[in-house]
Amino acid sequence: MGLRERINTALKTAMKEKDSARLGTLRLINAAIKDQDIARRGSEDDTGVSDADILGILGKMTKQRQESVRAYEEGGRLDLAERERQEVAIIEEFLPQQLSDDDVEAAIDAAIADVGATSIRDMGKIMGKLKQKYTGQMDFGAVGPRVKAKLG
Repeated sequence: MGLRERINTALKTAMKEKDSARLGTLRLINAAIKDQDIARRGSEDDTGVSDADILGILGKMTKQRQESVRAYEEGGRLDLAERERQEVAIIEEFLPQQLSDDDVEAAIDAAIADVGATSIRDMGKIMGKLKQKYTGQMDFGAVGPRVKAKLG
């Protein structure tokens, strides 16, 4: 079952169980996916979003909510921070298991070897390779500096 189908099945289950918090988050996920579908309509790639694209959308949604949690906590709005944390937990159900630090290091080393990178100029190729293979499994904002350190 594809990611889109898993999300739709979870949405239907939340409707039946009258779980309004879960239902709201799942509807937000579906809306983000449909926005991407609509954005692609005019382009030559009119097939809709793939599972890899959905993983990217979910990763971005998770990151946005984690930033909101920090902002709410700094502002003393713990109730809103907790609601954001609950949304993160629901979104993460559809993301693959995050790689450990050792696995991330191994993936970076493998990507550098695959690309044959020798300098910082090859960073784009390495990041592209990692995103192609590990979307949703690692935080690319944290991976970038690690790649840079290995190449620098």
